Amino acid sequence: MVFMQSTLRYSNIPIFIPELACPHQCVFCDQSKIIGLNLIPKPNEISKIVETNLATMDDNRIIDIAFFGGSFTGIPFELQEEYLKEAYTFIKTNRISGIRLSTRPDYIDVKRLELLKKYGVTTIELGAQSTNDSVLIKSGRGHSFKDIQNASKLILDYGFKLGLQMMIGLPEDTFETATQTANDIVELGANSTRIYPTLVIKGTALEKLYNNGIYQPLSLEDAVSWSKEILRTFEKNNITILRVGLHPSEELVDGKSLIAGPFHPSFKEMVMTEIWNEIIFENLNGAKSKNLIIKVNNKQLNYAVGYKGRNKNQLLAKGIKVKFVGDPSFGKYQIDVSNN
Repeated sequence: MVFMQSTLRYSNIPIFIPELACPHQCVFCDQSKIIGLNLIPKPNEISKIVETNLATMDDNRIIDIAFFGGSFTGIPFELQEEYLKEAYTFIKTNRISGIRLSTRPDYIDVKRLELLKKYGVTTIELGAQSTNDSVLIKSGRGHSFKDIQNASKLILDYGFKLGLQMMIGLPEDTFETATQTANDIVELGANSTRIYPTLVIKGTALEKLYNNGIYQPLSLEDAVSWSKEILRTFEKNNITILRVGLHPSEELVDGKSLIAGPFHPSFKEMVMTEIWNEIIFENLNGAKSKNLIIKVNNKQLNYAVGYKGRNKNQLLAKGIKVKFVGDPSFGKYQIDVSNN
């Protein structure tokens, strides 16, 4: 069977609009490190940002303007409209496809959605983090699972695509509550998701809990294991996974802000390595040959070999020499094991 690969590419033009003076005190968020006012783009600067990005992009892609960095619908209503008006000019001239933004479940209502609809917003991502009320309370989120349900329904009723972000390893989170969150995200009708492991960041309430021995972050091994199962749940239900793991920013990579937790710049690769580890060993079919060829989709080749060659080395440890081969006609998790 031949699997056709899509030639369309999707790109975002990110515009970071942090919400100032957020009234909520999430334990994992550092309220003292809000981006300086001089770094927040003004509405009349949006056009220049978009033009600069468009100049580096070819025509063979679908492009969205993405308002990230905080809860967009939590900033003053009039300011929201100013930003949206600037972005909407690019939709009217067919230079971008739509606008996406991130916000909180309790910052969604009819008035806000009417405004977003008016100016071409296509996707709304909610920072759900968890659907377990106990985890939400202990994390200081300031909203409940019911708020997530109500906001998700409203967003879908208004014809937007729904994104639901989740975090694993929050206070009182367990593998069971995390997998339930993933299942709830499926049931809520999300089109896309992001999976973030909880980190202890300098200056947060979580740092105090960690220093006092009250909170213990997930180990890297557990975070990878949890994410592997959650990712497969989303894939089985055709939910687009926009990100697995946190972006390796300078603050995290250099250890300037990271106190503890399962951060790794190759976190997604480690998760995919474990997925392919299971697939490979399930498909050895009791192969007696000590020389094998394993053929997979060419885009999955590095994951199949494994982070730092983990899967290949594990086979070698069992006395099996293997040659991995990429084939663009293969499906994402299609595999063929044959004698060399």
